Amino acid sequence: MPAAHRKPRQRSLSGQTARTAATLALASAATATAFDGTAHAEPELSPAQVKAKVDRLYQEAEVATDQYNGAKEDADKARKKVRALQDEAARREDALNSERQRLGSTAAAQYRDGGIDPSLQLLLSSSPDRYLDEASLADRVGTRQAATIAKVRKQLRGVEQLRSQADTQVSELRTKQQELARQKRTVTKKLAEARDLLGRLDPADRALATGAAGPAGAAGAAGSADAARASRSATADRTALSASTKAPNSRAAAAIAYAYGKLGSPYVWGATGPNAFDCSGLTQAAYRAAGVSLPRTTYSQINAGQRISRSQLQPGDLVFFYSGISHVGLYIGNGEMIHAPNPTAPVRIAPIDEMPFAGATRVT
Repeated sequence: MPAAHRKPRQRSLSGQTARTAATLALASAATATAFDGTAHAEPELSPAQVKAKVDRLYQEAEVATDQYNGAKEDADKARKKVRALQDEAARREDALNSERQRLGSTAAAQYRDGGIDPSLQLLLSSSPDRYLDEASLADRVGTRQAATIAKVRKQLRGVEQLRSQADTQVSELRTKQQELARQKRTVTKKLAEARDLLGRLDPADRALATGAAGPAGAAGAAGSADAARASRSATADRTALSASTKAPNSRAAAAIAYAYGKLGSPYVWGATGPNAFDCSGLTQAAYRAAGVSLPRTTYSQINAGQRISRSQLQPGDLVFFYSGISHVGLYIGNGEMIHAPNPTAPVRIAPIDEMPFAGATRVT
């Protein structure tokens, strides 16, 4: 074979050459790994960035919780409706069974009489006039029984249809609740990550990131017993009395007094008191104590009274935040409110400027 067509022979690496190649390969890999690690390393977050992340996660959690509360309320109403329908169906079934038993007794009596032809019974009767009277009565009774049974059956079919519809509604609501529960677990995981970041900050930066150093003062400390006691100090009592005095009516005054009495209580998703609250649970409980029934959710509470502008605010008004109406507080005057902020902070006093203002309602 000509030399031009021969395949070049692979040259084996000498020991020194192989070692040099391996060293270069390892150095290259190490460099690539270093660059790759640098590219994927999580940047260090400033206290302000941590606060922004935590605030975003809290808002997401409140949106999910509010939707969950609404779905739960609807499901509870649907279950009560189903129970009422089932009780009504059972009552009507009992009535139908009674009618069936009476018909069965009539049929058995006729069988015992041998099923004699009416004309023959008339001939054999010792009193034809009495027989005719009895036959007419029996005919009327039979017709009335048949009409009763037909009516009960019709009603029972209607009840079964309503019960089926209610069962379908409850099933749909249960599915929605399960989905919301999954969303809540997702948000909880994100909150845990944010709390981990907060744990890496020094106490001063952590206080800034959680808002504990804001106007709420000691009452804003993240759930500590000292904060709860401080929030119920004599100064707070005097402020509460002043806010209640300025309230436009006795209902607003009573709601404010209740909210002041709950300062320091923990925030718990879905809670409506008396020892823990979420944001709409607190406002609902406050007005319940004043003899006023408010809807359960934030997005329903905003429509539970007279909508007012920010310049018209008076103590006792409900103040709402974020574009999705996902947070609510009870206005107490001087630009401040009492609210249940989030899982890391108890019920406390805060300025209404600390969140994006979305609207206000005066409970009527």
